[in-house]
Amino acid sequence: MSLINTEVKPFKATAYHNGKFVPVTEADLKGKWSVVVFYPADFTFVCPTELGDLADNYAEFQKLGVEIYGVSTDTHFTHKAWHDTSDTIAKVQYPLVGDPTATLARNFDVLIEEEGLALRGTFVINPEGQIKLCEIHDNGIGRDASELLRKVKAAQYVASHPGEVCPAKWTEGAETLKPSLDLVGKI
Repeated sequence: MSLINTEVKPFKATAYHNGKFVPVTEADLKGKWSVVVFYPADFTFVCPTELGDLADNYAEFQKLGVEIYGVSTDTHFTHKAWHDTSDTIAKVQYPLVGDPTATLARNFDVLIEEEGLALRGTFVINPEGQIKLCEIHDNGIGRDASELLRKVKAAQYVASHPGEVCPAKWTEGAETLKPSLDLVGKI
């Protein structure tokens, strides 16, 4: 069963954020747009490139009212150690959530049980706490923050413009579609 349009399941976790350990629950994902980005592990190879890319684009997400949460099955202590020792991860200003019990990874269907690691899962969550976008990659395939930003803008546009949809390669300000009988077979 797809996670699209389902509500985020209850959870309690601890994140490393702005030099502190802070609690994070499903309630934190409500009232604003959120992006939850799962990655396999701290101190690895593709992961810092993705988290660094998100850090470089974080201000753009913030302008849209979006909070990003990076999640791995590491502890929040490991996140702090990584933040303190990696120049790339030191740029990260969004919460890095520890999931050592793999509760979140299981809730979002990204856990590789036999490894205790998460797949590269990306989830866009609306202010009501519903999952609107779900992408899961093989761990060898890195993500692109600018493409994620485009998809968040599309999700926000569709949410605020009922009856309209964003076609392929849609960018902010571009024409949208209004599905109707008149469009059938004409696109």
